[in-house]
Amino acid sequence: MVAETIVKIRELTKIYAQGEIQVTALDHITLDIAAGEFLALMGPSGSGKSTLLHIIAGVDRPTSGECLVQGVDVTKLNETQLADWRNQNVGFIFQTFNLIPVLTAAENVELPLLLTQLDRRQRRQQVEMALEVVGLGDRAKHLPRQLSGGQEQRVAIARALVTDPKLIVADEPTGNLDSHSAQEVLTALQSLRRDAGKTIIMVTHDPKAAAFGTRQIHLEKGELSA
Repeated sequence: MVAETIVKIRELTKIYAQGEIQVTALDHITLDIAAGEFLALMGPSGSGKSTLLHIIAGVDRPTSGECLVQGVDVTKLNETQLADWRNQNVGFIFQTFNLIPVLTAAENVELPLLLTQLDRRQRRQQVEMALEVVGLGDRAKHLPRQLSGGQEQRVAIARALVTDPKLIVADEPTGNLDSHSAQEVLTALQSLRRDAGKTIIMVTHDPKAAAFGTRQIHLEKGELSA
């Protein structure tokens, strides 16, 4: 059985202007990502991997080319449509956890749900489920400062999946973690793919982190390399 393609990229190009100079971040990238993949995007700093991730997630726009996610060409959406689409379809995990220090783990996870039509009871159920998935059901009332780095990042993963998106994008999610905490986070991502059927696209420069994925691709100077 052939897996459905969740991301279809064709001739994607991104050029930044830096004063008089034009910098090509992505150079005619063509790529298919299957539903249920855990794809590791690798490459040195400045290779274009984060730019590619941000375009797939609807955070950045290409100069030209197509980027279809679940059949929707995100490059054609206006800002309002894009914001709605992101909230419904993509979960974000960053290198910095971006947790709000005065909110509990549960309150941090709940934040994306405040933009939905769910009532308080439904939101609480979703939050409890998301924290259980990442193994932090017993830490719901803890503040970020009461958690380890690995636990903070797992709270961020719970926040990314609480709206039940099909696609989760992670930009260097283990970059600020020690090896034990990194292992915790990568194992949690693996189980999301295996047990919940999520598609995960992770930017990393760490071969050990990339080895947790089901496929690795490399970018060099804005081009895909073997």
